[in-house]
Amino acid sequence: MSERQTIALVTGANKGIGYEIAAGLGALGWGVGVGARSEERREAAVAKLRADGIDAFGVPLDVTDDASVAAAARLIEDRAGRLDVLVNNAGITGGAPQAPTTVDPATVRAVVETNVIGVIRVTNAMLPLLRRSASPRIVNMSSSVGSLTLQTTPGTEIGPIAVAYSPSKTFLNAVTVQYAKELRDTNILINAACPGYCATDLNGFQGVRTPEQGAAVAIRLATLPDDGPTGEFFDDAGTVPW
Repeated sequence: MSERQTIALVTGANKGIGYEIAAGLGALGWGVGVGARSEERREAAVAKLRADGIDAFGVPLDVTDDASVAAAARLIEDRAGRLDVLVNNAGITGGAPQAPTTVDPATVRAVVETNVIGVIRVTNAMLPLLRRSASPRIVNMSSSVGSLTLQTTPGTEIGPIAVAYSPSKTFLNAVTVQYAKELRDTNILINAACPGYCATDLNGFQGVRTPEQGAAVAIRLATLPDDGPTGEFFDDAGTVPW
């Protein structure tokens, strides 16, 4: 690792969109931390990325566990001394069905713990390292199903009824805005990204886009210029309404 090499961490990077984000950033010559809970899947992903010439390294990471996240921050500090880009990609759906009248509250709690609190936990642990970067970027992987505007616009069918997953992304969007407000006077840019409906393990490969297509918006937001936007919500087409 050279002094000037850009360093990124992608959570949930062992498969799907997260893997393709890691691959895309690695193709820029960056050092990429592959954050994942499963040692077997993590190491397999790292090996595959390295076989493609990418400077990837494994980061054991469970976003719901304080000790795991703290250890991940120490690993990156020891390896690079700073972090330039954090992509908060790890997420769960909570399974189906998720009708609000019949859902187990424990399902909602578990989804929020990963999709929202996990993002806060990881972001705060990595912030000291991000502050050492010349151009720090944070990308929170959200979804258009978290858009209240799209959910309530007649004729716009956005996802199934899902009282845990969809509101978790609305919550994540709101959290992103709060970070942007607090970090406004810093050089840290933080935005939410919708990858579109991609065929991944998360949805039983039902999506119509490839994980590589879904990764493109995250790669764009990870490489924003210093005068780029912050506290906004984007997909491939541009701004997504709140």
